[in-house]
Amino acid sequence: MNDPGLHESAQEAAQDVENKEHQEDEQAEQEEEEYLDPSRWWFASTACPLIAGTFGPMANAFSICALVETWRVYIPAGSDEGHGERIEDPKWLIAVNSISLVLALVANLSLLLNMARRLSFAIAQPVTILGWYLASALLVALVIVASTSAFRIQPMQEHALSQAYYYGIIAAGLYFIVASLMVFTAFGAWKGHYAKEFQLTPSQRTLMLQTIGFMVYLLLGALVFAKVEGWQFLDAVFWADFTLLTVGIGGEFVPKTHTGRSLLFPYAIGGLIMVGLVIGSVRSLILEHGKQKMSARFVEVKRQKVLSSIDHDTRTIKLGAFETINFSQKGLSEMERRHQEFHVMRRVHELSERKRRYTSLALSAVAALLLWFLGAVVFMYSEKPQGYSYFTWLYFAYTSLLTIGYGDFSILSNAGKAFFVFWSLLAVPTLTILISNMGDTIIKAFKDFTIWVGSFTVLPDEKGFMSALKVGMKRMKSGEMLKERDLDHKAASGASEQRGLDRLAEHIEEEELGEAEEAGEHGDYLDRDIHFYHFVLAKEVRQMLKDVGTSPPRQYTYDEWSYYLKLIGQDENDSSGHRKPEDQHQHNDGDAPDIGTADDGDTVAWSWLGIRSPLMGNTNEPEWLLQRLAATLEVEMRKMSSRDPNQKKEKPPISMADLQKGSKGGKSNETSKLEQDADKADIRKQEHSHV
Repeated sequence: MNDPGLHESAQEAAQDVENKEHQEDEQAEQEEEEYLDPSRWWFASTACPLIAGTFGPMANAFSICALVETWRVYIPAGSDEGHGERIEDPKWLIAVNSISLVLALVANLSLLLNMARRLSFAIAQPVTILGWYLASALLVALVIVASTSAFRIQPMQEHALSQAYYYGIIAAGLYFIVASLMVFTAFGAWKGHYAKEFQLTPSQRTLMLQTIGFMVYLLLGALVFAKVEGWQFLDAVFWADFTLLTVGIGGEFVPKTHTGRSLLFPYAIGGLIMVGLVIGSVRSLILEHGKQKMSARFVEVKRQKVLSSIDHDTRTIKLGAFETINFSQKGLSEMERRHQEFHVMRRVHELSERKRRYTSLALSAVAALLLWFLGAVVFMYSEKPQGYSYFTWLYFAYTSLLTIGYGDFSILSNAGKAFFVFWSLLAVPTLTILISNMGDTIIKAFKDFTIWVGSFTVLPDEKGFMSALKVGMKRMKSGEMLKERDLDHKAASGASEQRGLDRLAEHIEEEELGEAEEAGEHGDYLDRDIHFYHFVLAKEVRQMLKDVGTSPPRQYTYDEWSYYLKLIGQDENDSSGHRKPEDQHQHNDGDAPDIGTADDGDTVAWSWLGIRSPLMGNTNEPEWLLQRLAATLEVEMRKMSSRDPNQKKEKPPISMADLQKGSKGGKSNETSKLEQDADKADIRKQEHSHV
């Protein structure tokens, strides 16, 4: 019995799946094109919206802080501005402040809806940019008016500006910055450098949602503790900030009631979890997008520099300031030439990655130092009544950044409290990035050095003291590593081909190749080779799945690359699909980024040192190969189901006969077994013909 509507639902589901796969293919192609042509526009298309979506909610939170309390306080005799009495603001100030907050919220909501693809780019961007600019302008106008003598009370010594005023300054600055970033994004889309939509990953969206959640959690917790402990709301915000970030500078703001101390248990734990999630998202984004784009830029610059340094007279190529190697393509076979290019490209990657790691470390270290030194300057001037020196506030800033929090110094001024909240929140991504970069450089080097020292002291290496010492010396002389790999390409190319044949021989399994052997028994050797080729593709796809999940991503030797490329129809001995490397390349959006997977058989000529080298992809090597192997297998299956008999009988790039050719130099057990099976098939064929 048929279920009414079931057929239509299945069709719709299938159509949805196809549409989703098409969208994923388009996104992957766009990412490939962006990687092949790394430029400043990736910052506009991805980093700018991400920064705006993260700091926009923070600016909204500061706008709320600027609205909920008055901008002026009266300082009684013998007191200070931190304990002043509030003075009511004029109604026009409250009205303008409220309008600014509403405009900023609408702008932020418009951006989030655009990122969620609920609102078109053409509508959302003008609303976002105009809303944030207007919100900033209104707050700047209020700050200017509040700074004049007309806004102050007399005598001047009894008047001070509250924390709300300084939160208004911070919010105005953030609105202007994020609006300017979105102008950059809109300009790039208008010029056609990328699509008029955001291609943000789930982790990027997650970071924005976590930032919104953390700011809401911070303000709600401050509101509760302000009521319980009898604090001013903005003092409670200051307390909630240094509590959730585990700074713990203490002072007068500590829970003193039984209710407040009880509520601290769940509130602090929840805050730690949320901060940990934000830190994890920041770190994953640095590893996911920033590292990838920065690596692409460094590899491309290094590649162009290396190719432009080729000296045809001396037959050398310069890889670094103190590293020049032999590089000549004269008198070499195609595989020998490609083998040479492959090792040069490997070295380009090594040098570029090292430079990227230390450049990232330097930039993040400079950012952290600026945060430390400039933060101490602001604290020194805002806390001038306390009379401490710059070194004292440098010490305070250092212990706060590292969340040591001795509590021997504290912030008392209204300006210092507002700035501390913003400064400490800014420290979270800054220090997270610094620690992540240190893990890739200093910490890794120290770890390797510790293991090396231990290999010939406390935990001696199995190969002995001299072996461990030689390994350490080789690592120190990193510039010599390529010279050790500067192989005899003629000998290497022959060994490479033999290793590929041996690997094919490993797939000869009688029970799994019954269909192929049956075809061979009937004399249809082409059908046998096709079955064998399909079987090898399926086996290698399964094997490649194991390599995809390895960390760090696996890097394959030239022998392995030669083998895999032949499986997808790219023979390293065939020069028809190869080209000479170019140091300059203008990327064309119409160029197909794939190599060896096009259904029509057309491929793009490429070089190991060119822009379309598999080593230049935006995915790691196992992922790149898995995509191509799976696509090749899909094309082969489509050929088998085709009604065109000529397409079904196309000769595969590998065959069992290749193994018999490779066994002449030295037979392995597998190739010997293959020859025996082939001989048996020939005998059966002869017997069949006699009958």
